[in-house]
Amino acid sequence: MAQRRAKELKDAVLGKTIREFVFDRPNANILETFHNRHSDKDYIVDIEVPEFTCLCPITGQPDFATIYIRYIPDEKCIESKSLKLYIFSYRNFQEFHEDCVNRILDDCVETCKPRWMRVVGEFNIRGGISITPIVEYKKKGFKVPNHARTAEKQLKM
Repeated sequence: MAQRRAKELKDAVLGKTIREFVFDRPNANILETFHNRHSDKDYIVDIEVPEFTCLCPITGQPDFATIYIRYIPDEKCIESKSLKLYIFSYRNFQEFHEDCVNRILDDCVETCKPRWMRVVGEFNIRGGISITPIVEYKKKGFKVPNHARTAEKQLKM
């Protein structure tokens, strides 16, 4: 088991010092996965990113949000440190809220190929308006369990 895990993580970011951080261009190649040892179950993974930032493509002003990612993994799970680095790469990136949330979903789905995933961007109020884009992916033929759409915590999932 230990040898398999070491081999699985051989080229991973996990546990390594990252010397260069990119804050102006999201790149899905940063995202890493690990083998889901419980792929026989439809269990839920909830991720909350309370310090998401990007820039408005019109004004250049910063936008702040909490990003919620909820998914049912298939064969792979997203490795959290690589997700953190990926999310940080939006910091000085100019993109609309809706585009950010859709890009996050697309990149995460492409990376881990889940059975189901939902991404919610709860953006802070700016100019008297709050925007909360919600986007979802479902693997063809997969029936999303009812409990995936509700949460123990009252998240906007």
